[in-house]
Amino acid sequence: MPQDSSKPVVSDTGLAFIVYLLYFVGYFNGITNIIGVIIAHVQAGAADPAARSHLRFQIRTFWIGLLYLLIGLALVLAVVGIFVLIWWFVWSLVRNIKGILALNEGRPIADPDSWMFG
Repeated sequence: MPQDSSKPVVSDTGLAFIVYLLYFVGYFNGITNIIGVIIAHVQAGAADPAARSHLRFQIRTFWIGLLYLLIGLALVLAVVGIFVLIWWFVWSLVRNIKGILALNEGRPIADPDSWMFG
């Protein structure tokens, strides 16, 4: 029986879920975040609106988080960097948890362009 080649193997929602998982694993290895943001960038334009909000949220989580991380590392010797790094960790963890819970409920991210928690 021939397969329908127009149907994707993984849905848009499934890809958004995979990106969240890659971000969670990234707390331990760092490299999976890069894989996740590449997937999000590649799929964001073609995804359905709900998944697109998650992918946009994930893209911004990566880039804003990288900014916080670099600022924190640059200021770590001035002690204030430690607080920036703690903020980065809590901020990114809350965003990822909030995002995966909304995805699980089938809800889009209310404000994917937010600098806070969407």
